[in-house]
Amino acid sequence: MVDEETAEGRRFTLTEAADLLPTVKHLTAEAVQQAEGLTRRLQALPDADPGRDRLADAFRDVVDEWASNLSALGVEVKGLWLVDFDNGEGYYCWRYPEASIGHFHGYADGFAGRMPIV
Repeated sequence: MVDEETAEGRRFTLTEAADLLPTVKHLTAEAVQQAEGLTRRLQALPDADPGRDRLADAFRDVVDEWASNLSALGVEVKGLWLVDFDNGEGYYCWRYPEASIGHFHGYADGFAGRMPIV
């Protein structure tokens, strides 16, 4: 099956999702590294420090850019460091730092309904 573009978005076979995963993992790892650095700096500041707002904004910018980059690939961002690949019947689900795409869930099931791909 060739990936299919629909009005709802891109559809992936498991092979296509697995082929795109290295790019998704790379983009996610970079964003996680940036976000963790910002979080450490934020936690080191006193609550009243005016720099907290700037760091919180920078954290949101990192997450927003990550989500935008993944959306441009046709991947659906479902939470912080959590993405889904639509397959037309539900989603192949991946969460950082999982090594591979090993789960599936239906459209209505969400992350809690993940089942291992066998």
